[in-house]
Amino acid sequence: MQGTAIWNRDVEISAMLDDLDRALVHALHIDGRVPFSRLAEVLGTSAQTMIRRYQRLRAEAGLRVIGLPSPGFDGYQQWIVRLTAGPASAQDIAHALARRPDTSWVQLTSGGTEISAIIRALPGADQPHSLLLRDIPRTASVTAVSAHCILHMYLGGPTTWHGRTAALTPDQVAALSPPQPTGAHPELGPVEQRLLATLLHDGRASYSVLAEATGWSQSTVARRVAELRSSGAVFFDVDITAELPGQRTKAMLWMSIPPAEVDDVGRTLAQHGELAVVAATTGPTNLLATALCASPQALHEYLVGRLALPAITGIETSPVLHTVKQAGPLTADVRRS
Repeated sequence: MQGTAIWNRDVEISAMLDDLDRALVHALHIDGRVPFSRLAEVLGTSAQTMIRRYQRLRAEAGLRVIGLPSPGFDGYQQWIVRLTAGPASAQDIAHALARRPDTSWVQLTSGGTEISAIIRALPGADQPHSLLLRDIPRTASVTAVSAHCILHMYLGGPTTWHGRTAALTPDQVAALSPPQPTGAHPELGPVEQRLLATLLHDGRASYSVLAEATGWSQSTVARRVAELRSSGAVFFDVDITAELPGQRTKAMLWMSIPPAEVDDVGRTLAQHGELAVVAATTGPTNLLATALCASPQALHEYLVGRLALPAITGIETSPVLHTVKQAGPLTADVRRS
């Protein structure tokens, strides 16, 4: 019953999104810190309207812009962890994982008996499966734990699902797009880490808020944020609880592919509109994707149609029942639920 209530709530939220709301979400994926005045100019409305829409979506649809270090930058590694547990304890374990500051995309899959989560780790730190065994209360209901290092992102991270980036015209996209990152990543000191921690909670935090968090002047903060963005060290993601068209059925796809063909398959799948994530990983399977389809039938048609590439020698499909945590930290409301 709880899953049905969550689904009904998300459908109601989805129904309230109009074309301008979707254009706003698309624009924030392009530039998470774009000024409202610039948004209004490109979208043909007023800055006050943009501010009202943004605030309404924050309050009613969980819209958040989140600043994140780019995958692989400054030693950051990403692991995806899978735990198999009894149905009675799976939700508790998922919520315990979601409360960790180093996790994102905590999901209940495979009938509610499996939990998947992405963990950010630094080189030299304990491996994610060791952290879980130490920090998550041990219980006989946990029957399996595996950890898979994310080696390369073909889709996801700085890029995003095509379904959230289909509301603007090519001219509008060009007008909002920041310059391409240079790739010359700077080093991060303790103050920059505080800056990142603040952007993780609110990627649109004002320069006065960022200055208070870092002890820098507003002009120094503005310059440093610009440097981190232009280098590609930081990107901005968007969390939103509302479902967009084509997002009713979600599944994780664990694929086995001959190593020599992983790159070609990964690049091909990154162009598929049904996929939100495509990543090369370690482990018994070596390519992971997240599919978002309009219905179970649409997922079936995708699996036996466009996804049926000769190079894919095996595939495990894990339906996602509920997303406990997205890219950003849990809010107070979610922690209490």
